[in-house]
Amino acid sequence: MRLGASIVGDLRKVLADQVRAGERAAMTAIRAETEQVKAELRRQVTTAFAGNARGIANAWRSMIFPRSGQSLRPAGLVFTKVPNVIDAFERGALIRAKGGGKFLAIPTGFNAARGRRGRGEKGMRVTPAQMVASGQAFLRPFKSGRGFVWCLPLRKGEQTGRRRRTRLVAGGVTEVGTANRKGREAWARGLLEQGMVPMFLLLPQVKLAKRLDVRGAAERGLRRLPGRFVAAWERESGRSA
Repeated sequence: MRLGASIVGDLRKVLADQVRAGERAAMTAIRAETEQVKAELRRQVTTAFAGNARGIANAWRSMIFPRSGQSLRPAGLVFTKVPNVIDAFERGALIRAKGGGKFLAIPTGFNAARGRRGRGEKGMRVTPAQMVASGQAFLRPFKSGRGFVWCLPLRKGEQTGRRRRTRLVAGGVTEVGTANRKGREAWARGLLEQGMVPMFLLLPQVKLAKRLDVRGAAERGLRRLPGRFVAAWERESGRSA
């Protein structure tokens, strides 16, 4: 028995067409998988930190190589513009005070414009140095004995606005925000009865919870990539036929 095979047409052209189809498939697969990994990492951040971490989520970026043209060996890069933050919450880092300091000063929600921390004018308003300079700050120890609440005395300011909301003034240094909490006036009265407002938590160290899984997202992407590549090559080969 004799077996024979023949190729109709130009073999070099057939092979070249397959190479080009493979290049297009490889680029399509790596581009799609890179975008999926980036999207997963952004979801991890927003799930872990809710809407307050939109900026950290959007700091995840991606690049495809080569930047132009086609290749059988493309690469996708997913990176973050805030690597220290991501690393800390992926490892569950232990944070201590720098420079031989005994405590970390962690601002509370009251120590921010409208009672919310953020950037610029919405960020922390009173610094530890201002607390010391005021001459009015005092400490209240935690029941556990592991830290302190750093407070300022509180007084009532003039009522303002159409609703005549009570203004809270801490140590003559700043107005205290209570955000848009329900029962804002009840919050104000409660704080006034205590006669103080917590501005900072002083802790010797903070153990962050492990909230992110960057390595896992990358490994899942690598496992999906071969199947994505094969499917893309089949589509591209069909177009070339």
